[in-house]
Amino acid sequence: MNALVFQSDFGLGDGAVSAMHGVARMVNSDLIIDDLTHDIKPYNIFEASYRILQTIEYWPKGTVFVSVVDPGVGSDRNSIVVKTKSGHYIVTPDNGTISHVAKFIGLESARIIDEVKDRLPFSENSHTFHGRDVYAYNGAKLASDEGYYHFLKEISLDELVYSPIKDAVFKDGVIEGTIDILDIRFGSLWTNIPLDLLKKADIKQGDAIKVTIFYKNIKKYENQMTFGHSFADVGLGETIAYINSLINLGIAINQASFSDTYQIGTGADWTIFIKKEI
Repeated sequence: MNALVFQSDFGLGDGAVSAMHGVARMVNSDLIIDDLTHDIKPYNIFEASYRILQTIEYWPKGTVFVSVVDPGVGSDRNSIVVKTKSGHYIVTPDNGTISHVAKFIGLESARIIDEVKDRLPFSENSHTFHGRDVYAYNGAKLASDEGYYHFLKEISLDELVYSPIKDAVFKDGVIEGTIDILDIRFGSLWTNIPLDLLKKADIKQGDAIKVTIFYKNIKKYENQMTFGHSFADVGLGETIAYINSLINLGIAINQASFSDTYQIGTGADWTIFIKKEI
C-alpha cells in the first residue's frame, strides 16, 4: 500500500476536500492520506504543476498524487494517470498539470481513466465534481494496488497536454529568467534561474547584483541587492537574493513580502534580469 496525496484549488471553505478523503477511505480505510495544498489559485494549472514538482521527490516511490485543478471539468479533456521516472504516480486532468514533472523529472508512461466506467459507483449523473467521483476514487484504487495502473488503457506520452515552461538564459553578462511562483506565506519571489546559471555568470554569495523586473514591457522594479546565504545576511526590511529550496534564485525582503511591497506577480509575463555589479 502506498500513500495518497491530494492537491486542488478547492480551498477548505466547504466539504469538497473532505468528500475526496471520504471516497478514498471508502475504497480502502487503511490508506495513508495527506494533502499537498488546496490553496492553488482557482484554475491556475501552471501553479498546480509547479507545486507537484516542489513536493514529489520528498515522498517515497509509489506515492500517488491526485491533483485537481480542472477548469475543463465535464468537457472532452482526458483524465489520466502518469507514472514518473522517479517511481511516483499523478492522477489528474490532462490539461498541463504534469508539465513541470515531465520536464525536470521525466515521465515513464501514461494511462487514460475511463470517466464512464472507472468512477465512484452511482456517481454517473454528476458531471462537475470529478475530484471526488473520478480522481479521488482512482487515486485510492491505485494507492491500494499499483497493479491497478496496468488495467487502464495506455496513451502515448506525445499525446498528453504540456504547458510551455521557459528556461533561464545567460547572455552578454545578464541572466534572463521568469518569476514562476511565490513563496506564498512570505511573499518571496521564486524564479526559474538555477544556481548553476548564477555560477556561470560568476555570481557568488556576498556579491552585489542588479535586479530588474518587467511585467510584459513595463518595468516594475529595479535595484541593487546582496546575493546572500539566508535572510539573516541583511537587516529587517532589506532586500536579498538567495537560493531557495529548489536550488533556484529567490528574491525576498527580510520579514516582509516582496510581492506585496512592489506589486510583483508570477507567470510567463513576469521577466527578471540579473546582472553582477562590479
